[in-house]
Amino acid sequence: MAEEPAPGEDGPPRWLDPMAATLARPDESPSGDWRFERKLDGVRVVAYCDGDHVRLLSRNRIRQEDVYPEVVDALRDGLALPAVVDGEVVAFAGDVTSFELLQQRMHVHDEARSRRSSVPVTYLAFDLLWLAGRDVRSLPWRDRRTLLEQVLEVDEAVRLTEVLEGDPDVLRARARTEGWEGLIAKRADSTYQGRRSRDWLKLKVVREQEMVVVGFTEPSGGRLHLGALLLGYHDGDRLRFGGKVGTGFTAAVLKDLRARLDPLEVAVPPVDDPPREPTAHWVRPELVTQVGFGEWSAAGRLRHPRYKGLREDTDPAAVVREEPPA
Repeated sequence: MAEEPAPGEDGPPRWLDPMAATLARPDESPSGDWRFERKLDGVRVVAYCDGDHVRLLSRNRIRQEDVYPEVVDALRDGLALPAVVDGEVVAFAGDVTSFELLQQRMHVHDEARSRRSSVPVTYLAFDLLWLAGRDVRSLPWRDRRTLLEQVLEVDEAVRLTEVLEGDPDVLRARARTEGWEGLIAKRADSTYQGRRSRDWLKLKVVREQEMVVVGFTEPSGGRLHLGALLLGYHDGDRLRFGGKVGTGFTAAVLKDLRARLDPLEVAVPPVDDPPREPTAHWVRPELVTQVGFGEWSAAGRLRHPRYKGLREDTDPAAVVREEPPA
């Protein structure tokens, strides 16, 4: 996706493609000049800041200012120069970030989104793309990070990610002990590339996967609204069935999901290989969920998945099975 031109000589660009990390192999340990950050369990947001005017855009260009107004206020006050900052909005449960807790900002009616939520959030900034009329993406990561530290004033709503150094295996062990999702490894001399790159690596401790919602089943027993979500993922030109998830929901989430899914119902399954589900309702593949899981089965389905929340920052067409390169 090509970037759009800047609206004026000194104003920030309208859009810059975010850089994405590549999933590392379980036994892969980067060697050389790398830095590490905690892998965050939140929503990726790029902030376009020009004085009093702040735009927050998700990976799929959805505006986020009404969802996170305190982040807008903090960036407006904390940046003395026009800038484009990359980061992630998170909600903390103790010392770890919680995507489930952040969902309380999403499972609300649209008319309520302009109001501040009782769930506090923090924007954790980790990169600088543009500053005061200059595109800095061609600078090494270490220099962009230094500039970011110089121009961003932090407070409760906006902070910088912690940069970690050391042996990646030792840091992985720390991630397991402290309940992190994993690590992001960044090559210190790497440029900012608006695509997926091996200059950034995901060193995961917990297995997670984005999946497209392709349907749902009717509830049974004492459950209300729906039983399980039917999931899919793209495999080339195919949309394949990837299993179903029936755990991890609250009653409020089940009610909200059913309200979102009913208008999307279709008669024909959107997946090429639909399972036999007597109470299945099929839907247009427009919603994306994040799930934790144990492993993939030989048939390409998730084992022991657990619902973590909807991802409103992900294009359903971009959801594929995430595996490390051979």
